Amino acid sequence: MNMQTTAMWIMKILALAGLLLNVVLLALKTKKLRATTEKDEVFGLTGEEIWQHQKQPRRAIPNAIIGLVANFFDTLGIGSFAPSSSAFKFAKSVDDINIPGTLNVGDTVPVCIEAFLFFGFVEMDILTLALMLIASVAGSILGAGVVSKFDRKKVRFSMFAGLFILGLVMLCKVMGVGPFGVVGTAVGLRGWKLIVAVVANFVFGALMCIGVGLYAPCMALCALLGLNVGCAFPAMMGSCAYLMAFGNGPKFIKEGRLDYHATWMQAIFGAIGVFLAYYVVKSLDLKTLTYVVICVCELTAFMFLKDGITKGSEA
Repeated sequence: MNMQTTAMWIMKILALAGLLLNVVLLALKTKKLRATTEKDEVFGLTGEEIWQHQKQPRRAIPNAIIGLVANFFDTLGIGSFAPSSSAFKFAKSVDDINIPGTLNVGDTVPVCIEAFLFFGFVEMDILTLALMLIASVAGSILGAGVVSKFDRKKVRFSMFAGLFILGLVMLCKVMGVGPFGVVGTAVGLRGWKLIVAVVANFVFGALMCIGVGLYAPCMALCALLGLNVGCAFPAMMGSCAYLMAFGNGPKFIKEGRLDYHATWMQAIFGAIGVFLAYYVVKSLDLKTLTYVVICVCELTAFMFLKDGITKGSEA
């Protein structure tokens, strides 16, 4: 086994370790929540009352479907944050204030599985990949500490900005505009290009905390810097897996600002969606589907903006 293969297996093991870490932390936090008799300052309910409210069929069933479908397409490179946050908003299955935490913690399990499957997808320079992963984790830790303390109004305005920008980036991606029109062949970066990649991934990691998916921006970054497009898969999936598993995931769990039941639905059914996409799907009209996601993404962005203006921090 050469050094490249050994490094990839170490990364795969770390992805599984991150998965297990977050499952354990979430299980402990859920148990603690249900034993809490003090009323939550935001919802005015005890821990068990919050759990029972969140697990109602009218919330649980849509959230299970959202987890499966969103992560099915996430595995294909479309991303899960935009469709998930849009679906939560339309179904009214997750309170706005809990959406960032639910996205980042709930998708940890399926994204860690994706990273395990896609590490080694292409021969990518280990130094480039490792530094990009570390930068994304550092950025997510910084971002989660801020976002987990947002009230509903700040969450709504942040989600508007994030989804609006993400929709534009996805549109550029599907149309091959800007950096997406560049075809690179490199498998590693050095010098100023490596510095740019590290700094940009730090920023992307921080933005993940408000629901801005990292996939499209990271794919654009890889293309812009001349990397082989295949390198975007281990870079973006590995970045998301590590930053969620070791960065903002534990932070959001600690702060408790997430929908616990929806998070479990995302984790369990999202994992099923990943395996279905990886092993079953052979061909899909992803371009048309991505256009649909973009339209829904922009519509949802303005729904968040409207609620931020008219409702402020109200439930």
